[in-house]
Amino acid sequence: MTTARADETTGLGLRPLYVQVREKLLRRLVDGVWAPGDILPSEMQLAAELGVSQGTVRKALDAMAAENLVVRKQGRGTFVARHDDERIMFQFFRLTPDAGEQKFPDSAILSTGTFPASVEEQKALGLAPAAQVIRIERLRSIGGMPAIVETVILPADIFGALQGMELPNNLYGLFAVSFGVVIMRSTERLKAVDASAREAELLSLAPGAPVLQISRIAYSLEDRPVELRISRCATESFHYSVDLR
Repeated sequence: MTTARADETTGLGLRPLYVQVREKLLRRLVDGVWAPGDILPSEMQLAAELGVSQGTVRKALDAMAAENLVVRKQGRGTFVARHDDERIMFQFFRLTPDAGEQKFPDSAILSTGTFPASVEEQKALGLAPAAQVIRIERLRSIGGMPAIVETVILPADIFGALQGMELPNNLYGLFAVSFGVVIMRSTERLKAVDASAREAELLSLAPGAPVLQISRIAYSLEDRPVELRISRCATESFHYSVDLR
């Protein structure tokens, strides 16, 4: 009879040990032990510290790399992923010009403010009825062409200090650096809708022209919904592109 290695499984019906190791490493990201861009200890160091095999640590880190939480660099080590423009475009941004390569969009802030959360916002972000949210409206352009009218809704209890800050193009980078909130994943829903008169004007479209609405909920490392983003996208010169593997 073959006995399973203690560092490969913890027994019948329990989670594999590499999953438990992943959760311990993830907790360090949540607690800010390792910040975006930091290099992690070697697999050997982590294995000795956690009392598991190096192979188990490698499997846990491979799982985190697949989730875009860490980045493996050949000959240099494993790093906590940054929310730089390249990563965001790869993981979260899908609008592509019909002619030409995908480019990270520029942004112009149209308005910001703090408001009582709507019922839809409460549901999407798991907020109490009396909660407040910050709403950021901006116009995003790709290659100089207006492409997206976007509303970003954030829980005020997390991002209250954002009011009055100069907002960069890359909001997820700001969330990570200034608020310790790292976006781990998102869900999106797509729907064809008619542009409002204001959206049509901003996007240089005819009134009532069809646009693609992308409703995104983004989640932190703790799997808390921390952002609702409603994007109304022009489709005359752009399309939504995703690589399914």
